[in-house]
Amino acid sequence: MLAGISMWQLLIVFVIILLLFGRNKLHSVGSDLGCALKAFKKEMNSDKD
Repeated sequence: MLAGISMWQLLIVFVIILLLFGRNKLHSVGSDLGCALKAFKKEMNSDKD
């Protein structure tokens, strides 16, 4: 596994994060991160032109 972290430990951490931030907040953060990565890739590709 990843540096001695088991699947159960990852699952527990995920559940705690989900309880702290809530499902809607995590969805919002994921969407924002996806848009930022898409814009970054677009700018990197336009830089080559």
